[in-house]
Order: sequence, then C-alpha cells, then structure tokens
Amino acid sequence: MFGTRKILLFAVCILLGLTAAMAQNSPILLFPGNAPGETTQLMESADRDGGNTGGESVLRIMNVSEPTITYYPAPRETANGAAVIVCPGGGYNLLAYDLEGDEVCEWLNELGITAVLLKYRVPRRKGREKHEAPLQDVQRAIGYVRAHAEAYAVKPARIGVMGFSAGAHLSATVSNNFSRRTYPPVDASDRVSCRPDFCLLVYPAYLDADSFRIAPELKVSLQTPPTLIIQAEDDKSYINSSLFYYYALKEAGVPARMHLYSKGGHGYGLRDTGVAVNEWPARAEDWFREIGIMD
Repeated sequence: MFGTRKILLFAVCILLGLTAAMAQNSPILLFPGNAPGETTQLMESADRDGGNTGGESVLRIMNVSEPTITYYPAPRETANGAAVIVCPGGGYNLLAYDLEGDEVCEWLNELGITAVLLKYRVPRRKGREKHEAPLQDVQRAIGYVRAHAEAYAVKPARIGVMGFSAGAHLSATVSNNFSRRTYPPVDASDRVSCRPDFCLLVYPAYLDADSFRIAPELKVSLQTPPTLIIQAEDDKSYINSSLFYYYALKEAGVPARMHLYSKGGHGYGLRDTGVAVNEWPARAEDWFREIGIMD
C-alpha cells in the first residue's frame, strides 16, 4: 500500500510540475477588457506566406487587438535572474512571430535568461502614430514583469528589452519614454517603473529622421539604458537608422556598442543565411557579460 501511495504521490507531483510549466508558457492578457483605444475586435490570423529565411518559412501573425505576453522561463539550474522582453518585427503591420520571437526566446533561455515574448497590437491604427498602441503594450509588459519579478524568479533591476526591425524601433522608443505611462493606469503593474535596464536592437528600423536627425519620439538622455546595436551595411533602407541612433547615444553619454557587418541585409533573425552577421548572438553574449547580465 505504501508503495502505491508513493507512486501516486510521485505522479501527482509530476502532473503539478507539468501544469505549472504549461501555465508559465500560456499567454497572459496584458489589459483586462479592451486595450487602450481599442473599439473593435480584430480577427487575429496567422500564415507562413512570409517568404523563406535560412531555408525555413516564417510564421506571421496579423490583426492583433488583444496584446499578450508569454513567459519562457530560464532553466532553474542556469537561470541568472535576468529577463528580456522580446519584440518581433514586421513593419508595425504584422509580427514575424517565430523568426524574431519564439526562436529568440529559446536562445535567451540557453543563456540562462528568462524570455518574455510580446505580442503587440498590429497593424497600424488609423489616426494614430505607428508605434502609439505598441508602446502602450510594451510599457505595460515591462511593468507587469517587474511587478511579478519574484513569482518568475527575476531580479527587478535586470529586466531588458530587445527587438528586430520595427520591434527594435519599439524597444528604442520605450527606452526613451518611460517617465509616464501612455495609457490610464490599470493596477499595481503600472505603479512600478517601465524603464528597461538594457536594450538590444537588431537591424532596427525607423530610428532616423530627415537632416541627419533621429526620430522625434527618441528623446535620448543619460537615463536611456545601455544599448547594443546589430547592423549590416548592405541593409540600405535602415543603416542610417542605426548610425544616427548610435551617434545620439554616444553624444548623450549612454553606454553603447554597435557591431557593423559588411553583408547581411535585413530580416535574418538567428537563422543561418550564410553571412558573417549570423555570428551576432555571440557578440550579444559578450555584451551581456560586459554589462553584468551574465556572469
């Protein structure tokens, strides 16, 4: 009888452990009820018609009106207490959800970093700035993670943000717009800081403006967090985006690093596309150590 009870207890423990793991990987709705400014419910959809990158298709998510976050907890034995909110790109019209989302979260976990995948609102809302609704979503996401840091074994002062293309623009925007929420406060998550502690930008878009200036929403100051930029010279549409922003960071005295590769183009994520820029994750790992995120 005792042996049977032990087996049953062991099975229950396994079941509870699996249930907890599944719960951590379940999407969390960022705003109860409608997100700020949302009056209609979009029919969310997904496809793999986004072309081929590194020999694989790209999962695209469209028509997001209910922003969520999904936790990817770092393995307990390697977790270092850091967390990164991951912002996929897609021109603020869709989200490249596996190329610049799931795959990135899995890489961060390998480094002992908890990843939080942000599914922000797309496409662009008529009559609003392209980043207005997504900025609300990422501010809320950072505050939520910081407010629940203990529950997810995360240190409140080691929460960063990273993004790709439009998602990198979003990451840079929240790195310079954190002194106040851009939506009416909801709960305790909106009473803690939404400033990221570090920021990683991979082939960022939209950071530049006319006359060799950065975009007006990027009010760079000494409070802007340490930033790493990954850029390829042949990414002709967006190389100035990185160069101008890096210069602004340098002039403001913000700790910044940029790795500039001759070839690589745009939209490679972590996949092997046969060019030198594919080694950028190793440079990011070096930078994480440099700023104290990894031992």
